[in-house]
Amino acid sequence: MTTATTARTGLWLIGARGSVATTTIAGRAALAAGLTPPTGMVTALPPFAGIGLPELDHLVVGGHDIVDVPLAKRAEQLVAGGVLPHGLPAAVAAELAAADEEIRQPGDDPAADIADFARRHGLDRTVVVNVASAETDPAISTGYATAAIEAGCSYVNFTPATGMRAPGLAERALAAGLPHAGRDGKTGQTLLRAALAPMFAQRALTVRSWSGTNLLGGGDGAALADPAAAAAKNAGKERVLADNLGAVPEGAVHIDNVPALGDWKTAWDHVAFEGFLGARMVLQTIWEGCDSALAAPLVLDLTRLVARAHAAGLAGPVPGLGFFFKDPDAGPAALGDQYQELLGLARTLRTAP
Repeated sequence: MTTATTARTGLWLIGARGSVATTTIAGRAALAAGLTPPTGMVTALPPFAGIGLPELDHLVVGGHDIVDVPLAKRAEQLVAGGVLPHGLPAAVAAELAAADEEIRQPGDDPAADIADFARRHGLDRTVVVNVASAETDPAISTGYATAAIEAGCSYVNFTPATGMRAPGLAERALAAGLPHAGRDGKTGQTLLRAALAPMFAQRALTVRSWSGTNLLGGGDGAALADPAAAAAKNAGKERVLADNLGAVPEGAVHIDNVPALGDWKTAWDHVAFEGFLGARMVLQTIWEGCDSALAAPLVLDLTRLVARAHAAGLAGPVPGLGFFFKDPDAGPAALGDQYQELLGLARTLRTAP
């Protein structure tokens, strides 16, 4: 009998040859082969054992992308950039080639591509995950969310694009019995904000201003040089402050494209706050990280959790997944509270059929 754990699950990536997707595909293969520990992967933690998540070696990968650079070459580029370890592309060459064969150029009917992928591989269910670079045309991400529904697939929006937030789509997914999650993966600066902002609120310390700067390169850096794309990104960063502090304090977030940084990013935060008797104080943080390496394990986490939610009969926005997003569909805003809600989802899935 096929169980949720042994079911063949599809992972259909939008932006399948980008840095995040390539790191996800290579990382999945390395994890399945036991070549690397699951560092950064939340579903590898003890509370998520035995809840019926699909095994990584049962994931079949495909996707859409306008880029035609082979995954093996993209992986070597990521090695040169310090994202992937030396030797990994060669060690997982067969898996990269297999995924490459399943990547399609976007056409008039993306739902047909997804449905054909699921049929040919005999998949029990498929999760469509948008990891494309930030975009200014909402019709693109809305089109892929629509395609996921039409193909009978659950959907994860790891980007700040509109996706399932377009009018009527969430209702269509619910009516079709499909779960979804989003939006905009929380990997760096906003993750830190979601941990620190509750601290100020819980200690009754008044935040006077909160300013930030991001330096990043790669596809996201180029895309976020567009003011409209940057505004969508910054909205999620502001939301976490508003939800935790009750209002958005003075200050703004700036995003600068620095192509030389490639997949690496630096985020600075300057927090001016007030303590007892009006004492003026400052907290400053520096976050330096590799966006692809931070995002890829979360993509695998979300694929496993949403696939399991689908198997368990959950539909609509999956409760408990706000932990992974800057602009979640629902739930608390503080990182600790979000993690407790995620543990609640794990308990629900543990007892689900």
